[in-house]
Amino acid sequence: MQRGILKDMDNLQTLYKKGIVPEMMKKMGYKNVMAVPKIKKVVVNVGFGKLVAGKSKTERDKIAQEFANDLALIIGQKPVFTTAKTSISTFKTRAGMVIGAKTTLRGKKMNDFVSRLVNIALPRTSDFKGIEEKAIDKSGNLTVGIKEQIVFPEVSPESVKRIFSFEATIVSSAKDKKEAVELFKLYGFPIK
Repeated sequence: MQRGILKDMDNLQTLYKKGIVPEMMKKMGYKNVMAVPKIKKVVVNVGFGKLVAGKSKTERDKIAQEFANDLALIIGQKPVFTTAKTSISTFKTRAGMVIGAKTTLRGKKMNDFVSRLVNIALPRTSDFKGIEEKAIDKSGNLTVGIKEQIVFPEVSPESVKRIFSFEATIVSSAKDKKEAVELFKLYGFPIK
């Protein structure tokens, strides 16, 4: 199966059923369709603790809202704010201060995000040479860092006040790293 098949099929679910399942069963020797690993969820998070440290409450709220608005455009749902658990004077953070945002995607929104990540965002990233295999952990989860939110077409570069990076963790049901590498390659991720 060639990479880039995702562009030819209407969505990720069709790709999984018609392309990935038969290919994984052939390569890995699965006897049952249910044994084939799949993507379970995608967790997207961003931290902005450096920017809000030492600022007034209104400035912190304004920065947090800017980040949340851009992230909501990219992922298609409103993120949840994360707070500092303890006060750290060196970083000028207090317990309960908003220092990040996160969201968990499942179902159609997850499929849409993964499709846009593989086909649009990663190819548009400057100096992108592929995802290292070490980005996949032993549990079969892939963590990808996006350097600039403007690589997604939903975000207009003219309206952005701050460029920020964020992280997306694609959680799979793969049992080990070998299965996960094969699965993500079949999904079209540019893994080296």
